[in-house]
Amino acid sequence: MDSLVERNQTAVTRFILLGLTENSVLRVILFMVFLCIYLVTLFGNLSTIILIRISSQLHHPMYVFLSHLAFSDIGYSSSVTPNMLVNFLVETHTISYLGCAIQLGSVVFFGSAECFLLAAMAYDRFVAICNPLLYSTKMSTQVCAQLFSVAYVGGFLNACCFTVCFHSLFFCGPNRVNHFFCDFAPLVELSCSDVSIPAVVPSFSAGSIIVVTVFIIAVSYIYILITILKMHSTEGRHKAFSTCTSHLTAVTLFFGTITFIYVMPKSSYSTDQNKIVSVFYMVVIPMLNPLIYSLRNNEIKGALKRELSRKVFS
Repeated sequence: MDSLVERNQTAVTRFILLGLTENSVLRVILFMVFLCIYLVTLFGNLSTIILIRISSQLHHPMYVFLSHLAFSDIGYSSSVTPNMLVNFLVETHTISYLGCAIQLGSVVFFGSAECFLLAAMAYDRFVAICNPLLYSTKMSTQVCAQLFSVAYVGGFLNACCFTVCFHSLFFCGPNRVNHFFCDFAPLVELSCSDVSIPAVVPSFSAGSIIVVTVFIIAVSYIYILITILKMHSTEGRHKAFSTCTSHLTAVTLFFGTITFIYVMPKSSYSTDQNKIVSVFYMVVIPMLNPLIYSLRNNEIKGALKRELSRKVFS
């Protein structure tokens, strides 16, 4: 019995990530593509954070939330992309047991925080459009700090839930993870212990966050739509709706993809489809978010032009 335990403990010191493909030529192509995506992600989100910080015209709750969303996107993408790039360059990519736990916790933390931040941004738009006279009170610095605390504490607690359940799994043989990062579902498949509780608890935790945040977003936009329809001015309707389009686009992309992964029955899609969707919401969306918000927001474009002209002529 002791020798069996010892052999099992040795087997789980490292996991092998199978990645996206075994084709060597395709690996090189994907490496170049994802390297470019990651660099654009870092540049776009860091530029958003810096612009909002240095431009006094953007010191409003909506843009402060956007800067935190950009920070979350950097963390989310950085949790998996550098490791995935290394995976493209080596024949067999291994990750330690501790490294796997850290990566899983990091992904869950930033992903959960992003859910909460998108919900907080929806609430911000609800207050701005439906209760504009009370905006400064309902979206005060203290309220914003409380919303940020909920986002990051909620993300931390969900990450703790996943990592604790990961450590409770017992691995006794195969260590080949059929994914490009340490996702929880493929790890559960490798476990040879009872997974009824370790598999259900994280699913309930993540599902609860998705349901609550989607509910907040849906209710906020229902009230926003009702308010916009009651407006008599066409210009007022257009202005009110234009402030929501960027956020709605980001919400649709993010929640649409994570719903596919975490809500739909696993029998309805293959592992390869899971990988493709995961790449989209963990790698591609963090790159798209700063583009979505900058290209469709006149205040951000105006602030960027002012800061660039100030630098050029200074």
